[in-house]
Amino acid sequence: MTKRRSLNPEQYAHLRAEAKAPYRGLRRFVYVSFGASGLIGAVIFVTQLAAGTARPSALPNLALQVALIAGMLWLWQQENKAEQRQNRSTTPPR
Repeated sequence: MTKRRSLNPEQYAHLRAEAKAPYRGLRRFVYVSFGASGLIGAVIFVTQLAAGTARPSALPNLALQVALIAGMLWLWQQENKAEQRQNRSTTPPR
């Protein structure tokens, strides 16, 4: 016979949250990775512009890097809002 293990409420809530949003951690990793890549690229293009060695394509590339950073920040905020809504719906009122 196998013994049935019961979960405490915290473990159960964590498992339910993971079941509702299974790849949240992976998505956050992607947001941070792409945001860091955009930041590194933006710093490189800004230093090229400041040094005066930039090619004509530097400004559009800088704009792309800044847009990438802004997009990742927006996605991060959306993910946090979704998590907060999920936490409010799964937490019982006191």
